Amino acid sequence: MKEEQLPCFNHRQTINNKKTRLVFRLLNSPAVYVILLLLSYALGYLSAPSSRSPPQPLSSPEILKVGDSLNTHLDNFRVKTRCAEPLPPQLVHQTILDRVFNSTSPYDNFPPAHVSGLLREKKLKGWGSYGEVFEHLIQKAKPKVIIEVGTFLGASALHMAELTRKLGLDSQILCIDDFRGWPGFRDRFGYVKMVNSDVMLLYQFLQNVIHKNATGSVLPMPFSSGSALEKLCEWGVFGDLIEIDAGHDFNSAWADINRAYQILRPGGIIFGHDYFHRSGQ
Repeated sequence: MKEEQLPCFNHRQTINNKKTRLVFRLLNSPAVYVILLLLSYALGYLSAPSSRSPPQPLSSPEILKVGDSLNTHLDNFRVKTRCAEPLPPQLVHQTILDRVFNSTSPYDNFPPAHVSGLLREKKLKGWGSYGEVFEHLIQKAKPKVIIEVGTFLGASALHMAELTRKLGLDSQILCIDDFRGWPGFRDRFGYVKMVNSDVMLLYQFLQNVIHKNATGSVLPMPFSSGSALEKLCEWGVFGDLIEIDAGHDFNSAWADINRAYQILRPGGIIFGHDYFHRSGQ
């Protein structure tokens, strides 16, 4: 019986082999791929949701309106810190010494030994630091406290110190700057030395103040404008005249203006520098 069944088995195997070869030929045929592609497209089309309803119009683009949406966007740059009660101006100098310099003047025992040979006796470099606007605003405001946001080497701050002395004003000038310059600034100011990545700007600023005999009226606050203005607000240190001259991009300037406005005394003046566009108008 087994011998009789064997030919039948071989016949079935031959048929299966033929079917397998036929399937391989069909799969390798380009026509099959076209059919599968059309089938996939048809299935996708049939399974898609009905779109009998008319297409909805696209929403119109958002338009910023002055006084409406624009104000909402600018709120991201506003400062809402609550300030302390204003300190009397005569307490400002000692408050900064206590809060920032551990009650010790930064001019004491200056310069430190590791920088004494790297400083110039005087290097007052600035941009428009002697413009008439300073004298005009000081005469108008008669400030007891001046806050300069962005000071570099102190040229404009020391100019304001001289003007207040001439007018008989006992003014305190606070100079806010991180004294790090900006990337690449040493390409323009090669005389500024560097020690272990310290670019010596703060030391040269202090040297300039000493040279001008202004240590009693000019104090640095060696921090970023944002953090320094926030702290002055918390400490109740307000200014009668505030100059904004730090970062010149919109976001930085707008943030500095808002923080500075928080600590502007009633009737005080806030102004900016480097606000002319390239045509000079």
